[in-house]
Amino acid sequence: MLETLFALLSFFLLAGSVTILLARDPALYTTGFLAVMLAVAGLFGLLDQSFLFLAQVMVGVGAVVVLTTIVILTINLKEKELPKEPTRGPWLVLGALVIAPFGWMLYRGLVAATPDHFPVLKEGFGTVQAMGSVLFRDWVLPFEILSLLLLAAMLGAIIIGKKEQSYDLES
Repeated sequence: MLETLFALLSFFLLAGSVTILLARDPALYTTGFLAVMLAVAGLFGLLDQSFLFLAQVMVGVGAVVVLTTIVILTINLKEKELPKEPTRGPWLVLGALVIAPFGWMLYRGLVAATPDHFPVLKEGFGTVQAMGSVLFRDWVLPFEILSLLLLAAMLGAIIIGKKEQSYDLES
C-alpha cells in the first residue's frame, strides 16, 4: 500500500515538475507548482514527519502557491505578451543530458551510503509537539529575532513600493 502511494506521489511530483517546465499558460504552471508542493507534503507524510507535512501544507501550499496564483492572475499575462523562445526545447534536452550523469552519481552514492535498515527513532520524534517543544524551549530567541527581521524586511518592501513618484505635470 505504501509503495503504491509513494509511486502515485512520485508521479504527481514528476508530472508537476514537467508541467512547470513546459507550460506556456500561467494558470497551468501554477497548477503544476501546486501538484509539486502537495506531492512533497505527501512524501513528508509518508515519512511520518507530521511537522514537516503540516509546514509544507501551510507554508508551501497555503502561502506560496496562493500568493503565486494571485500575482499571476493579477498580472494577467496573455500568450502574445510572453517572449518567443524558439530554442526552448533543445535547451531543456541539453540541460537534462548535462544533469543526468550527476543525478546518476548522486543516486549511486546514496544507494551505497544507505544502510539496509534505518535506526529506530524515539517515540514522538518529528511530531508537531516535539518540534514545538524544541523550537520554543531552545530556539525562542533566534525565532523572535528572525520574526523581527522578517517584519523589518516586509516594512522596507512596503515603504519602497509605496514611495511617492514625482510627476512632471507641465508636459
